[in-house]
Amino acid sequence: MATQRLGIIMHGVTGRMGMNQHLIRSICAIRAQGGVTLSNGDKVMPDPILIGRNAEKMEALAKAHNIPRWGTDLDKALENKDDTIFFDAGTTQMRPALLAKAIRAGKHVYCEKPIATNLNEAVEIARLAEEASKTKGLKHGAVQDKLFLPGLRKLDMLRRAGFFGRMLSVRLEFGYWVFEGDLQPIQRPSWNYRKEDGGGMILDMMCHWRYVLDNLFGEVKSVSCLGTTHIPKRWDEAGKPYEATADDAAYATCELTGHNGEPVIAQINMSWVTRVRRDDLVTFHVDGTDGSAVAGLSSCRAQSRVATPRPVWNPDEKQTMNFFDQWQEIPDSQVYDNGFKIQWEHFIRHVVEDAPYKWTLPEGAKGVQLVEAALESWQDRRWVDVPALKV
Repeated sequence: MATQRLGIIMHGVTGRMGMNQHLIRSICAIRAQGGVTLSNGDKVMPDPILIGRNAEKMEALAKAHNIPRWGTDLDKALENKDDTIFFDAGTTQMRPALLAKAIRAGKHVYCEKPIATNLNEAVEIARLAEEASKTKGLKHGAVQDKLFLPGLRKLDMLRRAGFFGRMLSVRLEFGYWVFEGDLQPIQRPSWNYRKEDGGGMILDMMCHWRYVLDNLFGEVKSVSCLGTTHIPKRWDEAGKPYEATADDAAYATCELTGHNGEPVIAQINMSWVTRVRRDDLVTFHVDGTDGSAVAGLSSCRAQSRVATPRPVWNPDEKQTMNFFDQWQEIPDSQVYDNGFKIQWEHFIRHVVEDAPYKWTLPEGAKGVQLVEAALESWQDRRWVDVPALKV
């Protein structure tokens, strides 16, 4: 059994998502387990170099996680032919230009979502990546981490088993209260609430819901969306007040074509200004003719047609049924690894041994397409069709 090195340029990993999910829980975890196992039993060991503007932060981050290589010169890093993958988790506004530079430098590219702030740039970078794939054999991918969540994997298992019968609807509830910053410290970066800095609930989350809806429930065909800025004033990391110019909540309805051609309605509530009284920070409630299920990040509960209770509406009496107790827990039939790590392993195998991989930049561009359609719907106060995207 042989072990081969794989050099990875990691950009933007001082941020919360890049550091926690991609560096620590993915690449560092893969290194700790001895690498990624290929189909022939060989191993691939990631050898990352951390790149960012702040030398002090880069050095401290690398030292904290026993990574010998770090730097501040991205152009120099891209010149190194021994590092073949470029990963970006920096700002969305910079992402298309960084990906294009890396592709032209002959690197495979993998990035966080959204892949761009607008559809034109998303399609342009996806086309560049596709052309480089055909002419130079370069691979490309976009993070679609929620597909690997244990709760959604259990939900998808129910769907593939035919549990729902004819699927009818999906109700997605996402979000929690993000502190304004005056009484309690903020728990999300302040730029998330400034439109000029790439913030906004619709831009941040609609690209996620696109791949979740398409893969698990049905292809998105149209959307009606209302966004809003519920809290117009917030306080930043330094305790300085600022105007919140980005939407902090959105309420959408999507029409889907299900996997068997059936019409499916998806309702989406997403908010950074809601207090949670549900099973998890995100829940997916699916109803079908033969059964229903509710999934969170890790758990999934189901209720079949024959086990459905018979409630009676009577506003004059206190409700005696405990509806939460009427659902059956779907057991953990396997060990569920970190979703980001799983997709990293898929991408590494794709690069090294050309293993199948479908979470590409054109799929990432579909997410930006739904973002733009939702924003257009909000602006024009109307339904907007989402046609097949040509890249």
